[in-house]
Amino acid sequence: MVDQLFINLPVADLPRSIAFFTALGFTINPQWTDDTAACVVLGDKHCLMIMVADRLATFTPKPVSDAHTATEVLNCLSLPSRQAVDDMVAAALAHGGTTWKAPEDHGFMYGHAFADPDGHIWELVHFTPPPAQ
Repeated sequence: MVDQLFINLPVADLPRSIAFFTALGFTINPQWTDDTAACVVLGDKHCLMIMVADRLATFTPKPVSDAHTATEVLNCLSLPSRQAVDDMVAAALAHGGTTWKAPEDHGFMYGHAFADPDGHIWELVHFTPPPAQ
């Protein structure tokens, strides 16, 4: 079983990305932050490491992808309500993000999505609890 999760993504402008993710309500862990990388706290044991591309390149022998031109990963976050989904998309749009698909209501699940300023896709979902038996 996984104890913690760290997602590592390249960014072009670290201060802009820090401002973007804090505008969405996330905090930065200063213990893992410097002028080339920042640790965005997504949850108790879930973190996003945003790194300038040169720094991220030191962790992999493969080229660092440009999320504006290729999709390597789709990130999906589960939020506690439909309103939380809509609020985070609105905050993303107000701070440099873009939408890439319309909201979807599947009854049991509501979702919407945005791309951050570096082109990384973030899907947001809220699962409707099943009725009590």
